[in-house]
Amino acid sequence: MKDASSNDSSKKNAGYKAAEYVRDGMVLGLGTGSTTHYFIEKVGMRIKDEGISVKGIPTSFQSLLKAKECNIPITTLEENDIDLSVDGADEVDSEFNLIKGGGAAHTKEKIVDYAAKEFIVIVDESKCVESLGAFPVPVEVLPDASRLVIQALEDMGAECEIRMAKRKDGPVITDNGNFVIDAKFDKIESPAHLEIDLNAIPGVVENGIFSQMVDKVIVGTEDGTKEL
Repeated sequence: MKDASSNDSSKKNAGYKAAEYVRDGMVLGLGTGSTTHYFIEKVGMRIKDEGISVKGIPTSFQSLLKAKECNIPITTLEENDIDLSVDGADEVDSEFNLIKGGGAAHTKEKIVDYAAKEFIVIVDESKCVESLGAFPVPVEVLPDASRLVIQALEDMGAECEIRMAKRKDGPVITDNGNFVIDAKFDKIESPAHLEIDLNAIPGVVENGIFSQMVDKVIVGTEDGTKEL
């Protein structure tokens, strides 16, 4: 098993490599999570060292705060189109389908990543799988609909639980004010179809399956990166 420091170096390598694709004048989608943290950090370094001019559209309060810390100017989808979005994933399969939402930010992430002209996913090697399903599918739901959504998900064969907060009593509350249900399926044979079926359940805001969206995957290793 890899220790925490080696895993951290893999994430850093992936995030820093993705920052090489940033060009002067770009509007960037800024993903959420520990790997994307390094991408945002490196973009801030390039602004300082090279004088490039970019703007960022954060996908969460976490990425907003990190972008401000790194002196990346903030904009919105109302004001700008996105040239490049960089985000992490909890799982990525051989067809570049993703499960995202470990940080409960997948709704805004999907909006931003889908809107981008180019979408790069950055992960460490542990996130690469042959097929999706080891990681539960996060499903953001309106709180009033949570019981009914759980019933519908269980009818589809999922084991469900409402995600509970740490260092806070009660459920995780998303940046949008909703709950997250983690739905564990034994096998996901068609991510694209399951993505559509989940979003058809009344009360579901968005789910964490990202299908047919990715242009490039950068896999961080201890020794560098691999690009897929």
